[in-house]
Amino acid sequence: MTDRERQEALLDLLNTTPVIDGVAQDLLADPEAASSWQRAHGGSGGADEHRHLRQARDALQEVVRGHRPVASLAPLVEGVVSRPQLSPSGVSWELDLPKERRMAVEAVLTWSALQKTMPGRLRPCANPECRLFLLDRSKPNRARWCSMAVCGNRMKARRHYQRTRDGAAG
Repeated sequence: MTDRERQEALLDLLNTTPVIDGVAQDLLADPEAASSWQRAHGGSGGADEHRHLRQARDALQEVVRGHRPVASLAPLVEGVVSRPQLSPSGVSWELDLPKERRMAVEAVLTWSALQKTMPGRLRPCANPECRLFLLDRSKPNRARWCSMAVCGNRMKARRHYQRTRDGAAG
Protein backbone atom coordinates (compact mmCIF):
# COMPACT_ATOMS: atom_id res chain seq x y z
CA MET A 1 0.00 0.00 0.00
CA THR A 2 1.36 3.44 -0.92
CA ASP A 3 1.53 6.38 1.48
CA ARG A 4 -1.33 8.03 -0.41
CA GLU A 5 -3.48 4.89 -0.09
CA ARG A 6 -2.74 4.70 3.65
CA GLN A 7 -3.69 8.37 4.02
CA GLU A 8 -6.96 7.81 2.14
CA ALA A 9 -7.71 4.76 4.32
CA LEU A 10 -7.12 6.86 7.45
CA LEU A 11 -9.39 9.62 6.14
CA ASP A 12 -12.04 7.03 5.26
CA LEU A 13 -11.80 5.64 8.80
CA LEU A 14 -12.08 9.06 10.44
CA ASN A 15 -15.07 9.83 8.23
CA THR A 16 -17.11 6.79 9.30
CA THR A 17 -19.14 8.97 11.69
CA PRO A 18 -20.89 11.44 9.37
CA VAL A 19 -23.94 13.56 10.09
CA ILE A 20 -26.74 12.56 7.71
CA ASP A 21 -29.94 14.62 7.68
CA GLY A 22 -28.89 16.20 10.97
CA VAL A 23 -28.31 12.86 12.74
CA ALA A 24 -24.87 11.57 13.70
CA GLN A 25 -24.21 8.14 12.21
CA ASP A 26 -21.63 5.43 12.87
CA LEU A 27 -20.94 3.48 9.70
CA LEU A 28 -19.02 0.89 11.73
CA ALA A 29 -21.76 0.31 14.32
CA ASP A 30 -23.44 -2.49 12.38
CA PRO A 31 -21.10 -5.53 12.48
CA GLU A 32 -22.05 -6.62 8.94
CA ALA A 33 -21.47 -3.17 7.44
CA ALA A 34 -18.26 -2.84 9.45
CA SER A 35 -17.01 -6.21 8.23
CA SER A 36 -17.63 -5.12 4.64
CA TRP A 37 -15.81 -1.80 5.28
CA GLN A 38 -12.87 -3.63 6.85
CA ARG A 39 -12.53 -6.04 3.92
CA ALA A 40 -12.78 -3.17 1.42
CA HIS A 41 -9.85 -1.53 3.22
CA GLY A 42 -7.64 -4.62 3.37
CA GLY A 43 -8.80 -6.12 6.65
CA SER A 44 -10.15 -9.53 7.54
CA GLY A 45 -13.57 -8.30 8.63
CA GLY A 46 -13.30 -10.04 12.01
CA ALA A 47 -14.93 -8.93 15.26
CA ASP A 48 -11.65 -8.34 17.14
CA GLU A 49 -10.29 -6.30 14.24
CA HIS A 50 -13.56 -4.32 14.30
CA ARG A 51 -13.22 -3.59 18.02
CA HIS A 52 -9.61 -2.38 17.67
CA LEU A 53 -10.48 -0.31 14.61
CA ARG A 54 -13.33 1.50 16.35
CA GLN A 55 -11.10 2.22 19.36
CA ALA A 56 -8.44 3.66 17.05
CA ARG A 57 -10.98 5.70 15.08
CA ASP A 58 -12.57 7.18 18.20
CA ALA A 59 -9.21 8.05 19.77
CA LEU A 60 -7.79 9.52 16.56
CA GLN A 61 -10.90 11.64 15.99
CA GLU A 62 -10.54 13.12 19.46
CA VAL A 63 -6.81 13.76 19.02
CA VAL A 64 -7.26 15.40 15.60
CA ARG A 65 -10.05 17.59 17.00
CA GLY A 66 -7.77 18.58 19.86
CA HIS A 67 -10.08 17.11 22.52
CA ARG A 68 -7.58 14.51 23.77
CA PRO A 69 -3.79 14.51 24.08
CA VAL A 70 -1.60 12.46 21.76
CA ALA A 71 -0.67 10.30 24.78
CA SER A 72 -4.20 8.86 24.65
CA LEU A 73 -3.08 6.87 21.58
CA ALA A 74 -0.45 4.96 23.60
CA PRO A 75 -2.67 1.94 24.39
CA LEU A 76 -3.29 1.46 20.67
CA VAL A 77 0.40 0.94 19.88
CA GLU A 78 1.42 -0.76 23.11
CA GLY A 79 3.52 -3.86 22.48
CA VAL A 80 3.86 -3.21 18.74
CA VAL A 81 7.25 -4.11 17.30
CA SER A 82 8.63 -3.13 13.90
CA ARG A 83 11.25 -5.44 12.42
CA PRO A 84 13.62 -4.64 9.56
CA GLN A 85 13.35 -6.65 6.35
CA LEU A 86 16.32 -6.58 3.98
CA SER A 87 15.93 -6.91 0.23
CA PRO A 88 17.97 -5.90 -2.83
CA SER A 89 16.00 -2.62 -2.89
CA GLY A 90 16.90 -1.72 0.72
CA VAL A 91 15.42 -1.92 4.17
CA SER A 92 11.71 -2.01 4.81
CA TRP A 93 9.95 -2.31 8.15
CA GLU A 94 7.37 -4.94 8.97
CA LEU A 95 5.00 -4.72 11.90
CA ASP A 96 5.04 -7.65 14.28
CA LEU A 97 1.61 -7.74 15.92
CA PRO A 98 -1.58 -9.80 15.98
CA LYS A 99 -3.42 -9.47 12.65
CA GLU A 100 -6.59 -8.21 14.34
CA ARG A 101 -4.68 -5.10 15.51
CA ARG A 102 -2.98 -4.34 12.17
CA MET A 103 -5.58 -1.94 10.72
CA ALA A 104 -5.87 0.05 13.95
CA VAL A 105 -2.10 0.31 14.41
CA GLU A 106 -1.58 1.28 10.77
CA ALA A 107 -4.16 4.06 11.19
CA VAL A 108 -2.22 5.45 14.17
CA LEU A 109 1.10 5.14 12.32
CA THR A 110 -0.35 6.87 9.26
CA TRP A 111 -1.65 9.70 11.44
CA SER A 112 1.82 10.00 12.99
CA ALA A 113 3.50 10.11 9.58
CA LEU A 114 1.07 12.86 8.49
CA GLN A 115 1.93 14.85 11.60
CA LYS A 116 5.56 14.79 10.54
CA THR A 117 5.28 15.18 6.77
CA MET A 118 2.12 17.30 6.50
CA PRO A 119 1.64 18.98 9.90
CA GLY A 120 -1.76 20.59 10.41
CA ARG A 121 -3.18 19.34 7.12
CA LEU A 122 -5.37 16.61 8.60
CA ARG A 123 -8.15 18.47 10.38
CA PRO A 124 -11.87 18.56 11.08
CA CYS A 125 -14.24 20.29 8.70
CA ALA A 126 -14.78 23.95 9.67
CA ASN A 127 -18.56 23.46 9.56
CA PRO A 128 -19.49 23.01 13.26
CA GLU A 129 -22.45 20.81 12.26
CA CYS A 130 -20.22 18.44 10.28
CA ARG A 131 -18.23 15.59 11.83
CA LEU A 132 -16.05 14.82 8.82
CA PHE A 133 -12.34 15.41 8.37
CA LEU A 134 -10.23 16.61 5.47
CA LEU A 135 -6.65 16.19 4.36
CA ASP A 136 -5.53 19.42 2.72
CA ARG A 137 -3.03 18.67 -0.02
CA SER A 138 -3.27 22.13 -1.58
CA LYS A 139 -0.21 24.35 -1.79
CA PRO A 140 -1.64 27.24 0.24
CA ASN A 141 -3.06 24.87 2.93
CA ARG A 142 -6.27 26.87 3.22
CA ALA A 143 -8.96 24.22 2.76
CA ARG A 144 -11.58 24.54 5.46
CA TRP A 145 -14.37 22.20 4.52
CA CYS A 146 -14.65 18.48 3.90
CA SER A 147 -16.52 19.34 0.70
CA MET A 148 -16.80 22.69 -1.00
CA ALA A 149 -20.00 21.49 -2.68
CA VAL A 150 -21.69 20.67 0.63
CA CYS A 151 -20.19 22.32 3.70
CA GLY A 152 -18.36 25.12 1.89
CA ASN A 153 -21.43 26.34 0.05
CA ARG A 154 -23.60 25.93 3.13
CA MET A 155 -21.23 28.00 5.29
CA LYS A 156 -20.79 30.70 2.62
CA ALA A 157 -24.57 30.93 2.21
CA ARG A 158 -24.99 31.32 5.98
CA ARG A 159 -22.40 34.11 6.10
CA HIS A 160 -24.06 35.86 3.14
CA TYR A 161 -27.48 35.59 4.77
CA GLN A 162 -26.06 36.93 8.06
CA ARG A 163 -24.42 39.90 6.31
CA THR A 164 -27.55 40.79 4.35
CA ARG A 165 -29.73 40.40 7.44
CA ASP A 166 -27.36 42.51 9.58
CA GLY A 167 -27.14 45.12 6.80
CA ALA A 168 -30.94 45.36 6.52
CA ALA A 169 -31.30 45.71 10.29
CA GLY A 170 -28.74 48.57 10.47
